[in-house]
Amino acid sequence: MDEISGKHQAGFCGGAGVAFDAMDPDQKVALVRALRWPLSASAGARSCSTTPGRPVRPLLVDPKNLPRRRALTTATGRFALLHALAHIEFNAINLALDAICRFPGLPDDFYRDWLRVAQEEAEHFVLLREQLRRLGGDYGDLPAHDGLWEMALDTAADPLVRMALVPRVLEARGLDVTPAMRERLLAAGDAEAAAVLERIERDERGHVAVGSRWFRYLCAQRGLEPDRTFKTLLQQRYRGRIQGPLALTARRAAGFSEPELDWLQSRIGQPAAARPEQACHD
Repeated sequence: MDEISGKHQAGFCGGAGVAFDAMDPDQKVALVRALRWPLSASAGARSCSTTPGRPVRPLLVDPKNLPRRRALTTATGRFALLHALAHIEFNAINLALDAICRFPGLPDDFYRDWLRVAQEEAEHFVLLREQLRRLGGDYGDLPAHDGLWEMALDTAADPLVRMALVPRVLEARGLDVTPAMRERLLAAGDAEAAAVLERIERDERGHVAVGSRWFRYLCAQRGLEPDRTFKTLLQQRYRGRIQGPLALTARRAAGFSEPELDWLQSRIGQPAAARPEQACHD
């Protein structure tokens, strides 16, 4: 694995940062599509801000204030599901760009990987937005929440924590739930939307695998045992519950070890954070 060339902050981050700051979704997608490795140093050194460029809509609200989703047998229900997924993919574009800008000094392959992820997330967003328009609406028509970006801020200080908790927790959850959503769309007669989810599911395995790759690289660099480190970070930093069922085959393909999967399975339905009496025995 070749070492970073030194041009990262002066060139590559510049182009990624411009895309990160873009507010208009079409402009952001166009800028991400145009990124190439390596970029010219003429872009200028910069760092990503704490808030990505994003449109005024959708309105961001507390998750508990989001309307309940309707059955996928209705066009309204399918639109609500696809809108929520489009919002996730739009955030995922910014997360990948943020990883490029925020964490200097890593091997070139780290930035190449996250460039590829950003470009694939942009295509996912475009595909989902096409589905929203097919159903008579557009991205921004419904409210959304900012939980994914809040986790980005919580993990901004350390790439190891970011790799553990964003791709390997939040994005990995998509591997668990997407097959069932796809089947429900097929049952509702929406084969076109189901095919989009199949494409997204295939790519997302690779994105979670990128997180696994760099999580384990950073653990090795710091002399940390990765399975125990992953469990410890979830117990210390993740406030949600471990949800199941887990897509074990997909997670294995995305770089989860058997000890990690066994531990996650043992805590389904429970908060990730250990109770005091458990902390001494896990």
